[in-house]
Amino acid sequence: MSSQTTTLPVNNTIMHPQKFYISGLHDMPFANYFYVFLFIVLILTVFSNVFLLVLICFGPSLHNPKYIAVSHLALVDLCTSLSVTPKVIEMFLFNSSFITYEACLVDMFFVHFFNSMQSLSLAILAYDRFLAICLPLRYHSINTNGRMIIIIFSVWMFSAAIFSIMVLQITRLNFCGSTVINSFFCDHGPVFRLACNDSSPNTIMAFTTIILFLFVPLAFILFTYLAIGLALLKIATAEGRQKALKTCTSHIILVTLFYTPLVVTYFVAYAVGFHPNARILNNSLSTTIPPLLNPIIYTLKTEEVNESMKKLFKTKQDKNRKIRNSKILAE
Repeated sequence: MSSQTTTLPVNNTIMHPQKFYISGLHDMPFANYFYVFLFIVLILTVFSNVFLLVLICFGPSLHNPKYIAVSHLALVDLCTSLSVTPKVIEMFLFNSSFITYEACLVDMFFVHFFNSMQSLSLAILAYDRFLAICLPLRYHSINTNGRMIIIIFSVWMFSAAIFSIMVLQITRLNFCGSTVINSFFCDHGPVFRLACNDSSPNTIMAFTTIILFLFVPLAFILFTYLAIGLALLKIATAEGRQKALKTCTSHIILVTLFYTPLVVTYFVAYAVGFHPNARILNNSLSTTIPPLLNPIIYTLKTEEVNESMKKLFKTKQDKNRKIRNSKILAE
């Protein structure tokens, strides 16, 4: 595909392309099957996250700070999948790989924004578990529903501000050569590296966002689990320690699923480099698989969610039984 694209002068010094071309997977056999797989993952992700959100909404026992954080993660997972997968499917199954300059900036903002919110959501859940285990007597006075909502709102505003700055920095770049983006979306790094003028502020911003939204939340989570581990050692009985640790099991699995491929990607990419296809496959799977598995893990591994699900189905069955009985009596 030719990388020649007509450019429009924005002012005397800056030229922006009318369109970018998103290359996706390079000469990979059966690539279309991978995109079909992503479509199936999207359907399952939407169903599982909507199911968890409905379950929390209609389960009175789940109306507490922990499950406000869990429902927030489900919402973020849903938005992450919807911001990435439909456009990928449209581009590569229907040969629509061109994207306008303005649409590219919008795509860049939302994909990076919701990916960062996944990381911050896991940090919020770690904060909740830290308070529950390390400060159990003060948990309900410190971690109220209102405070949890304020924390969530604050991280949304912070992330939105940072990624707005990141995207606005792209507008100062001059694109006078290739407009082929070696990624599966308008990825920040592959886009700013196409610029002809100085992109060092964008490089600094890229490192800043990686530190702020990947390594800082991960460090915070590790710190909370260090504190939780020390708190567990103070519990006298093995049964008590096991019960306390059980409340963290789902979260530990989610953290491992989300951070392991990302950390490996960044370390390997900067140490030895990645083949473009390997990087795209890894990034696309690390963006789409955790949002699918997160609600399933919380549904299967969390006792409160299981109990709420049983009560919801029992209530529905009782309601159906009453309707049937009333019809029989009417006859």
